[in-house]
Amino acid sequence: MLTQQIITALLIGLSAGVLSGLVGVGGGIIMVPALVFFMQYTQHQAQGTSLAVLTLPVVILASIYYYHQCQKLGTPIDLKVVGLLAAGFVIGGFFGGKIALSINQDVLKKIFAIILFYTALKMLNWDTMLVKWLKGIF
Repeated sequence: MLTQQIITALLIGLSAGVLSGLVGVGGGIIMVPALVFFMQYTQHQAQGTSLAVLTLPVVILASIYYYHQCQKLGTPIDLKVVGLLAAGFVIGGFFGGKIALSINQDVLKKIFAIILFYTALKMLNWDTMLVKWLKGIF
């Protein structure tokens, strides 16, 4: 592996880790596009790499910190819910991976972009503004 590739991979991982700890995102939103754009990975390869990173306990320190801080604030993280989400994630991840690998890379990129775009619209509440604007036109 070239020094540039090592530095690029470390920077992508650092960025994803910081955003993961900051707002709970990182793998899909940062790591996948960064691997595609900066390391010339295929969409399949980038998604698989992002999932492989999540296999290891990469966010354990942030999770422990959030757990303790939320307890102090009186809004504890429910570990039963965490377990149920994790079980669903394992099963869903398996089948999602099988489906993703059967889809053409260009189509998969478009699906990925639409999901990111839709998420951004929802998080910014622009979806309701867009609906109001469209209703005003018609």
